[in-house]
Formats: sequence, C-alpha cells, structure tokens
Amino acid sequence: MSKNRPALLSVLRREQVTPSVTRLVLGDVPGSRVGIDAFANRWTGCTDAYVKLVFLAVGHRYPEPLDLAEVRETMPPEAWPILRTYTVRRFDAHAREVWIDVVVHGDDGVAGPWAAQAQPGETIHVRAPGGAYRPGSDVDHHLYVGDEAALPAIAASVESLPAGARATVFCEVAGAEEEQPLVSDASVDVRWLHRRGAAPGTTSLLDDAVRAWEWPGGRVEVFVHGEAGLLTTVRPYLLREREVARADASVSAYWRRGDTEESFREWKSQQSEPILRPTS
Repeated sequence: MSKNRPALLSVLRREQVTPSVTRLVLGDVPGSRVGIDAFANRWTGCTDAYVKLVFLAVGHRYPEPLDLAEVRETMPPEAWPILRTYTVRRFDAHAREVWIDVVVHGDDGVAGPWAAQAQPGETIHVRAPGGAYRPGSDVDHHLYVGDEAALPAIAASVESLPAGARATVFCEVAGAEEEQPLVSDASVDVRWLHRRGAAPGTTSLLDDAVRAWEWPGGRVEVFVHGEAGLLTTVRPYLLREREVARADASVSAYWRRGDTEESFREWKSQQSEPILRPTS
C-alpha cells in the first residue's frame, strides 16, 4: 500500500458513540486485493496514527486500483478527490477492522454527512496510515491535552499504557453527553472540560486547566493535539515554563478555527515554528 494507492475498505457497521461522534468500523471488501492486508503493511503501531479518507467526485471514472498520483496527472481538477484526515481510533489486525471516529456537525463538511448515513457494504478508499507518537515507557507521568479531534488518539494512547503507568487527561468537549469512557490498565486521571455552548476553539479551558494543574514530579511526557490555538497557549507553557524536553513533547494542530481542511493545510505548511507564530 503506497501513499498514492489507498486501500479500499467497506463499512462493516456504524455506531453512535456520543450524540456528535459516529464510529465507522471498516473492513475488507470481498474480492479486493487492496484491503486490510494492504492497510496492515503500512501500520506502525503509533497511537496517533491517522489516515486520509478519499472522497471521489461523482460522475467520473477512476483507474482501478485507484492511484491518486495518476488521477492528478491524467484527470481534470474537478475530478480530483477530496481528502479528509482522521485519527485511527483502533486497528484490530485479528478482527481485520479499522475504527474511525467522525465528529458530525449536521450537514456541514464532506466526511461528517457521509459518516452519518453510511450503510454496511458502502466502500471508501483510505490512504496509508501515518503517525509519530506512542507513549514512552521510561517516563514518570503522561499528560494528554486535546479536544474531540484528539480524543481517538488520546483514547488509543491511554489504552496502550501498562499497569503502573500514571497519566492525566484534559479533554475539552461540548458537554457531559460527549464524554467517552477511557479504559486503561494504568492509573489515569481523566478531567473533562465542558464548553457549555461556546464554539469549539473559542475557549481557554484547556490552557487554564493545565496551568492550574499541580505539576507532578519526575519526567513528564506530553501529548497536546487539537485546535491550532494550543500551539500558542498550552505548548509554550509546557516547553518554556515547565521546561518539558522537546523530545518528550508531541504537539500538533489537528484543525484551525475558521479553516477548511484545504486552507488549514496551506496555513500549516507555512508555519516553520508554530510556537512563535500567532494563529489568527
């Protein structure tokens, strides 16, 4: 499975995790040679693994197997697929399943409306998984900070922690109805922060909570992912004031308030050092 030749997967089932989060469980398409095995060949085991869901334009005939580079070279721009990035909630090689959690905002966007109505048997191309983080085994405390977009990676990371590990999670969601169970053998303190009607990306809940938190002793590894504002609030606090080593910090913007994924990608490509740059 190359970057430009995505796997073709089928919707096995759809689950409603919370009022706004829909889980798609994807598996093999009968007879396809580019299914779970192709996906597994690119799997690295990172707990922040992400994929690109590939949405083809209606009314065009695409090469089989799909090759995104070939599409861009040989087809008009209106036929180029739309790509949407999602963190993998779970990959179960034994069950041959890939779980993708999608936050659905009504009829807005491309992936959300599709996920809300996707039926078993429908197919979707999924571009090779990437990722860079897995919890360290030689740290004293794990700190996770994020919003709904980061929750799949946070949940996958917490699940992977061994007994005896210590972790704290700060997660911003709309309200109590959007909380999800985080299961782990480790000792994990989960703190849900509710926006209570505020729009995602408009609050300082995460920054305020992390700054008020009693800092643990020893070596702390941090995972801070979500709206781009975290790069100029939580990140400098952790790296500068708490002096977390950069090698112990996984920090990334998953989205940016007011941007589509295309404009967000453009903005992100221009950030040589996000900690030094404003996000508005």
